Order: sequence, then structure tokens, then C-alpha cells
Amino acid sequence: MDRKELAALIALRHIPGIGSITAKRLVEGVGSAVSVFEHRTDLPSIQPHAQQTLVAALDCPAAHRFAEKELEFIDKHHITCVGLHDENYPSRLRECDDAPILLYYKGNTTLNPRKAISIVGTRKCTDYGRDLCERFIRDLAEQFPDVLIVSGLAYGIDVHVHRAAIKYGLPTVGVLAHGLDRIYPSVHRNVAAQMVRSGGLLTEYSSFTEPIRQNFLQRNRIVAGITDATIIIESAVKGGALVTANIANSYGRDCFTFPGRIDDVASAGCHRLIRNNQAALITSAADFIESMMWSASQDDKPKAIQRTLFPDLSEEENHIIELLRQHADGMHINTLVVEADIPINRLSAILFEMEMKGIVRPLVGNNYKLIL
Repeated sequence: MDRKELAALIALRHIPGIGSITAKRLVEGVGSAVSVFEHRTDLPSIQPHAQQTLVAALDCPAAHRFAEKELEFIDKHHITCVGLHDENYPSRLRECDDAPILLYYKGNTTLNPRKAISIVGTRKCTDYGRDLCERFIRDLAEQFPDVLIVSGLAYGIDVHVHRAAIKYGLPTVGVLAHGLDRIYPSVHRNVAAQMVRSGGLLTEYSSFTEPIRQNFLQRNRIVAGITDATIIIESAVKGGALVTANIANSYGRDCFTFPGRIDDVASAGCHRLIRNNQAALITSAADFIESMMWSASQDDKPKAIQRTLFPDLSEEENHIIELLRQHADGMHINTLVVEADIPINRLSAILFEMEMKGIVRPLVGNNYKLIL
């Protein structure tokens, strides 16, 4: 990323009163963070929602001074910065209205894998919850050794998810509620070090940001937005895991949970999700794989469709056909977004047109299958 643009993104992120949604609209509407500052006085004519108060807020020398200091920290600690328009920005997350305009990352795995899931849960997990983490990730790794596992590196279920992913060779990313100058809680420092080698640490927060409660709630949207589906393993009736589940639902992402005993306080939140149809019940990795229509076998690929059958298809439609050919049981729309590199709003419209032409068929769970 251009250094001037990076400095502008950092500065924009630290303008008082400008949140993630406004920042994303500004960058997308004007084209770059640099342009937002250079043309701030013209914003009311460019962006309908831009008021004079916003123009005044952007005149903030302190934010630019902070950006210069942050650049020094980034250079010193070899942190990767990913801007909203960067090719390696998480495609799934970019489609969310409140996606961060800038992410800080340390690690060696892609943030745009073919398959990615989030697994979160209570900080006061039981032996039952720990065993579920172990068995689910072990069984998933046997069929999909490259699936990305995302969680929050918190006490309880989160850290057990990361440990199990490392144990069974799956890449795992922890989404932090603070800057990359620290690890919180500090007892997870060794796990975090292993994750950097076999996954990564990701945050929207600059260095020396304190891990306050509000940041944990905010980071949950990244946990939900960066993956195809969210799985809840143990949650009481209140907790961050339920917030993540609600966000995943608001993004139109699949949400799953494991049941517990009917009188188990640690599973009461999971039962509520099931009762309110906010999460589908699963009991194993096999249940999850079937629900997501992930096929580990490539032996039953559909035969190639003759292009002459569809002479009026666009280049994008033909590309989607080529991708669906490789998945006999269908593909999730989020996977198509990543592999086709088409924004979800446009992809949804294209898939609808292809459905009307009798080329694809929608399945449960936002999956699509090629009609032979």
C-alpha cells in the first residue's frame, strides 16, 4: 500500500466522531483516504450524508501526527497493514457495512481462504466444551486441512479453539481487541506466538490501544464478518459469543451451535439461539459439513457444460459456471464471492439472473448448485 494512503487511513481512523460506517462510506465514495482529506471541503457535494460538522472534524492535525508515530511503530515491528481497497483485504469482511477501513496483521496465512469458520464461546467453559472443541476441529481437519479457524484468543473456548487448530495443523487467526503491541490476556502469549507462525493475529486497533470492554464488542463483528459461518460452543444467556452470533445473523452468515444438557447454565445461550432459530443445531463436524454442503471428495465432479448451450452468457457468468463445475454439491455464496472476486451485491444479482435462465439452483444455507 502507498505510504501516503496508509498514513491517511490511520489518521481517518483516529478522527473523533467518525466511526467505521462513516469512514468506510467516505473511502468508498471518494476513492481513497488521501482524497477524503484533500477534498474535505467538497464532501457535502460528493457525499449526501456529509455535513459541515464532518468537514470540520477532518481538519485534525493531531490525527496526522498520530499517524506518523504509528507508521514508525509499524515499520519497527514489521506489521502488515491492509487497507479496504487492498487485494488481500478479507473479501468476506469488505462486504459488511461496518467493515474497518484498515487492519493490522501479523502472520503468514491468507485472510481470503477458500473456507473459513469462526468458533467462539464462553470464557467459563466446561470439560464438555473443551472436548467439543477438540473433537470438532480434529474431525474437520481430517477432511479439510486448509480451513481457516478464527476466534478471539480470549479465556475459555476461544483459546482452546486456537490450541486445537494448532494441534491438528489448521491455520488459525485471533482477532484482538487491542493493538499489536501486547497480548491480552498475557497468559496466552505462547499460544499467540505459535499462531503467528501457523496463522496470525488481526486487529483494527492501533498500537497502545487498551483492551477495554467496548473494543471486545466491536471486534466481534470482524470475527463474524471474516468467515463463512460462526459456531458457538457453550454460552450462558449473556455473553460476547451471543453478540457474535447476532452479528453473523445480521450479515446473512450461517450460524451453528452445539446443544448441552437442558439444565446446563453454560449452554443456556446456545439453547436460546436454537429456540429462536438464530442458529442451527449441530452435534459433530459431519453435521456442519453437511449443512454447509462442503464436499471433501472431488471424484464426483459434474461433467463440463457445453458453452454453446448458453451463447449469451457474460464473462462473469461463465466464470461462475467454471467455479460451480468443481463443486458437485454446490458452493456457498461467500465462497463464490472470494473465488470469483465479485462483490456480494453484484454476485447476488448475477446468480438471480442465472437462476432465471435455468443454469443454477439455490439451495438451503445460501448455497448454489449448477444444473446439468
